[in-house]
Amino acid sequence: MIISVIGAGSCDEQTYKTAEDVGRIVAQRGAILITGGLGGVMEAASKGANRAGGTVIGILPGFSNKEANKYVTIPVTTGLSHARNVIVVRSADAVIAVAGEYGTLSEIAIALKLGKPVVGINSWENIRGAVKADNAEDAVAKAFELAGKSG
Repeated sequence: MIISVIGAGSCDEQTYKTAEDVGRIVAQRGAILITGGLGGVMEAASKGANRAGGTVIGILPGFSNKEANKYVTIPVTTGLSHARNVIVVRSADAVIAVAGEYGTLSEIAIALKLGKPVVGINSWENIRGAVKADNAEDAVAKAFELAGKSG
């Protein structure tokens, strides 16, 4: 199972903690985590998964593996800027959005267009096809359930 966690490159402390919990639970359930590899939500989820012994793939927007946060175990340099969002969601069995801004919204839209399950925590509201979660545990459980149904 591969789970993408998406969200803004900078975030408040509560959002960071939520994303870190999501990453930890994803790893504890034996899944591989994919993020955009940078800071904020991406770093927090990577940190949670990494510290739980999981594998973290960072799909990087630029031309250097050095831009990856320190918790990424497999950096993938794309040179694609925001276009890398397609890879982040295409590679996953399910996508979990934690809060987020317009980049996150674009990833949600791409994922839904591709038929990928999307679960959101404090993320964009009222998006047809996206499932709302109350917390990290709920989000990961729903992502696994929906990925099992879609895969």
